[in-house]
Amino acid sequence: MKVLILLVKQKYYKNDQIIAYLKYKKMNIDFTNFWESNFYNHPALTEKMVSIAERKLEIKLPESLIKLLFVMNGGYTNPYAFPMDVPTSWAENHIPLDSINGIILDKSVESPFDLLDLIKALAGVPDFPKDVVPFSGNAHTFICLDYRKNSTPTICWIDLEMDDDIYVADTFDEFLEGLVSQDVYEEDDEDDY
Repeated sequence: MKVLILLVKQKYYKNDQIIAYLKYKKMNIDFTNFWESNFYNHPALTEKMVSIAERKLEIKLPESLIKLLFVMNGGYTNPYAFPMDVPTSWAENHIPLDSINGIILDKSVESPFDLLDLIKALAGVPDFPKDVVPFSGNAHTFICLDYRKNSTPTICWIDLEMDDDIYVADTFDEFLEGLVSQDVYEEDDEDDY
């Protein structure tokens, strides 16, 4: 209920958004502390926006991702990391999460965190795999929903410059549950210097 109050206070709501939030509110993530900033003023997400995006992408987005986007439709998250058993181009033991792409249908809103625009841009990149949807990342590194083997996506890390295509988690829920504060790794990073 804290999130509903937060949504109302921040004026990120309409009746259909409140109903949609209540429908998706059972997730275990603390929504009030997950997001850092809606710097690009993304519009609030609606069920209709989700339907349009899923139809355009010809996929079903994970319910837990939709839950997060109903709280804030993409933008900066608090700094998180996902522990990795294998080294990536980012680090020996983790990948970063500091933003999530939103569903922006209003073309007057310019944002680097626009899921549909990013997918459109990456469609022209020969090395970017088909059936992979980047929900976070920029430039050449991405955390993605991987639909290559199943209609329920796994999570993968892709670095176009380093040719990385690395398994991260079985599901988006598993990815969220595995997130830790980036602070856990900052001490390790400082020790390397």
